[in-house]
Amino acid sequence: MKLPEPVSPSQMQPKDQNKLTALIITYNEIGYIENCIDSVRFADEIIVVDSYSTDGTYEHLCADPDVKVVQHPFENFTQQKSYALSQATYDWVLFLDADEVVTEPLREEIRETVQSDDTHVAYWFYRKFMFGTSPLHFSGWQTDKNYRLFRKSRARFSDRKLVHETLEIEGSSGILENRLIHYCYKNYQDYRDKMLHYGRLKALEDFYRERNFSYLLMFAKPTWKFVHHYLLRLGFLDGQKGITICYLNALSVLERYRELKKLEAKNKLAYYLLMP
Repeated sequence: MKLPEPVSPSQMQPKDQNKLTALIITYNEIGYIENCIDSVRFADEIIVVDSYSTDGTYEHLCADPDVKVVQHPFENFTQQKSYALSQATYDWVLFLDADEVVTEPLREEIRETVQSDDTHVAYWFYRKFMFGTSPLHFSGWQTDKNYRLFRKSRARFSDRKLVHETLEIEGSSGILENRLIHYCYKNYQDYRDKMLHYGRLKALEDFYRERNFSYLLMFAKPTWKFVHHYLLRLGFLDGQKGITICYLNALSVLERYRELKKLEAKNKLAYYLLMP
């Protein structure tokens, strides 16, 4: 489906200033994207950028008359979200992950915010993390928050990060009271694969910034990650769920250093091969 050309804020009619585009990036999220889409049908426009899903996600979205869907190759999270942002028609943007759901109270708060005369250009959302269908109350996630609602004319995704992308804004920001539901943990293998992928992307960030591999850090950083989230951030109060989440989050850090070591080794090999 071909999308309309993005419209800049200066080209918008006055009646469009308080309209909202919901943006989602996705890959193989069938079983989760449905609830996400249903929770944002109040938006004036829903656009999904799909990374060539193979599980029926794309076909499902194409069949939904409320959704504009485009496929775009995935390089990293920052690049994919920046591309999605360029497709939005309206200045107000609600940016969600495919496994997030907007509750009814949050929906009303978003509506009121977009229609208000508030001068903030972006809003933080606190998130409630779900382990399957059960909430995670601790394990380091209890104070997690992200920008999810913002004016695209006053914001951009920083190109300094490949994962856990950072939104840079021009202006002041606020915090919405109601939490966004995040179904982060579907099953063990899915979350493990996700954490390993994040770790490899973080290794690329380190490599590009010329941060050197260290055996000391490869041991200390994952250990501290687990101890910090499980003990200091009260993961033990989440029971077995807390152990699983804290372990896999620490595994992501370990993978970051294992991958950084590989990247440095490949770089050294290429250097010696290219020497005259």
